Amino acid sequence: METADYCKLRPRTGQFLFLCLMLWAWSNNAFAQMPEAALDLSGYHQTFIDTFSKSDITAYGPGSKWIAHTPWNGDFGDDVFGNPGPNGPFSFSSNGLSITASKDQTGKWQAGLICSVDKDGTGQQGFSQRYGYFEMRAILPDGAGVWPAFWLIGTDKSKSVSEIDIMEYYGHSDDTYHITEHNWVNGKDVLGAWHVVNVPPGSLTTRPNTFGVLITPNVMTFYLNRVEVWSSPTPPEYRQPMYILANLAIGGGWPFGALSSPKIMKIQDIEVYAANP
Repeated sequence: METADYCKLRPRTGQFLFLCLMLWAWSNNAFAQMPEAALDLSGYHQTFIDTFSKSDITAYGPGSKWIAHTPWNGDFGDDVFGNPGPNGPFSFSSNGLSITASKDQTGKWQAGLICSVDKDGTGQQGFSQRYGYFEMRAILPDGAGVWPAFWLIGTDKSKSVSEIDIMEYYGHSDDTYHITEHNWVNGKDVLGAWHVVNVPPGSLTTRPNTFGVLITPNVMTFYLNRVEVWSSPTPPEYRQPMYILANLAIGGGWPFGALSSPKIMKIQDIEVYAANP
């Protein structure tokens, strides 16, 4: 029965007219959506921060806060990830870290990645944490073919590889970014949960935004600018320490032939919090 038909069946008193108006507004989405929950870190303390005012990146470590490659030597994308140095992709200032993707005269792209541990397995050095809140504040590059991301990998790879993509942005679509949960077993993703976050067009490339996830033993909650955008149950494979990666890559299966050079991802800071004892 339509709302209007229901109202015709009731006496035309002021009370029922008000009820009819409320039902009509609800059925036609006349009310704005209630705001999502804001992040509350009152029961947490900071365990990691980098504002990137100076370089603490080496090619492969050890002894630095970040390395410039994946710790499994599995760099990806239609580019090479460059090392720190005069011709590398990294620059530092009071505004944070700039990762520059640039194309040389042969048409080959160099891009950049940072990782918070130096290798996988025995003897691993660097930062990882079980549970807590992980966040990056950044301005993303624009243009079809850019592929910036902020993600976590589990330290225990004995049975599978656990991956949380807090933010993946594909430059051809400037009004969305992707959240994805992976669990890789023998190269096959056996989890593959994902969510697309809709945003105002161009809002991720013209101003800083924070991308974060709060991981607890039971629930993972994802945030944009510390406002909840999605939540999902915590898979058993994610109940382990995670290390941090952030990158600007090129391509990722999307066309990038018309992409102009250079493209810059500006990371203002990366922070991590843990629950108070």
